[in-house]
Amino acid sequence: MSNATPSKINIASLGPVIALVPACGFLATQSDRFLSVQNFSLILQQVMVVGTIAIGQTLIILTAGIDLSCGMVMALGGIVMTKLAVGSGMNSYLAIVCGLLVCMAFGLLNGLLVTRIKLPAFIVTLGTMNIAFAITQLYSGAQTVTDLPPEMTFFGNTVSLGSAAINFGTVFMLAMYAFMWWGLRDTQPGRHVYAVGNNAEATRLTGIAALLSVARTGVGDPNAGQTENLDAITTVVLGGTSLFGGRGIILGSLLGALIVGVFRNGLTLMGVPSVYQVLITGVLVILAVTTDQLSRKGAR
Repeated sequence: MSNATPSKINIASLGPVIALVPACGFLATQSDRFLSVQNFSLILQQVMVVGTIAIGQTLIILTAGIDLSCGMVMALGGIVMTKLAVGSGMNSYLAIVCGLLVCMAFGLLNGLLVTRIKLPAFIVTLGTMNIAFAITQLYSGAQTVTDLPPEMTFFGNTVSLGSAAINFGTVFMLAMYAFMWWGLRDTQPGRHVYAVGNNAEATRLTGIAALLSVARTGVGDPNAGQTENLDAITTVVLGGTSLFGGRGIILGSLLGALIVGVFRNGLTLMGVPSVYQVLITGVLVILAVTTDQLSRKGAR
């Protein structure tokens, strides 16, 4: 068990800022559009879904756990709410609740198998990832759900903020980060996560991510979520949360999401092929984990 607390500053905590600032400086020299307000608004919209999943993933990794199922559970939640609303004619708000409940059920299942039966989190969530994928494909018939009611696309709507257009989903994501930052820093349950790790139900946040994904794309996509699990883990690691548990800050995960978003956006503006964007992201993850390991050794 680490004796680190959320208020302590360490190398891993400063890493995201150290990476983000020079990255922005370099990319600004490569594209005149990069530093525009409109472009930063676009980056926030692009990281909205993964950034939300990363909140729950942070809580899990803080306890030295891992969740591989979050992306596919998000896809299942999105399909459930959109199919019920469009295919079955269910009230939109009730359909959204049903989608959230499905995601919560998977989170509860993961939590019970890990905490009560003591199964490894990696194996449990690998299994539930495949279960969620199969159910999503069977229930949707592998077909995208379109013509969604406006209640489901609300978070994709935008509000003007100066010359930028910020969607409501981005505002909601930032509000969740602020709330979770307060909860981890100033409440007893939050400090309990750092101390002994007791939040295996954090997968429930994938339900909110499902709604944001539906709002952003405007469809229920059965093929969504296939990379979000690894993207969320990447975001959390780049944000300075230790894979060994007990150390990290929730706002670091937001910075991690921005790092990934900034690099991908900037490299796209530079005309760099997407395969190299994936390559650079992988290098960043290895560097982040190496920094974490070295800082742990230095603290001993």
